[in-house]
Amino acid sequence: MLLNDYQLESRSTARYPDAGNNLIYPTLGLTGEAGEVADKVKKLLRDRSGVVDQRFTDDVALELGDVLWYVAQLATELGLTLEDVASANLRKLKSRSQRGTLQGEGDHR
Repeated sequence: MLLNDYQLESRSTARYPDAGNNLIYPTLGLTGEAGEVADKVKKLLRDRSGVVDQRFTDDVALELGDVLWYVAQLATELGLTLEDVASANLRKLKSRSQRGTLQGEGDHR
């Protein structure tokens, strides 16, 4: 599936207040779902000595899907396409790699 196709299809399930003019809801949802991914990894380390199995992978895949849904909604709210966001990210990372600045701090390095 192409990213923009996902974004368009996912929009049909966007049921939140003032969808189309609401940055806050998808932003908060994104942070919540990212937290759920982190919590699963934390519990994997705590309870299972970091051993990844298919159940863990499947569970994290479901949470990552939720993260993607919120990213898509936030991008839509901002008038961005996921493909443009992804392309810009790869350009940024390639530039950083070429300049030897993949590590470090700051958005504009």
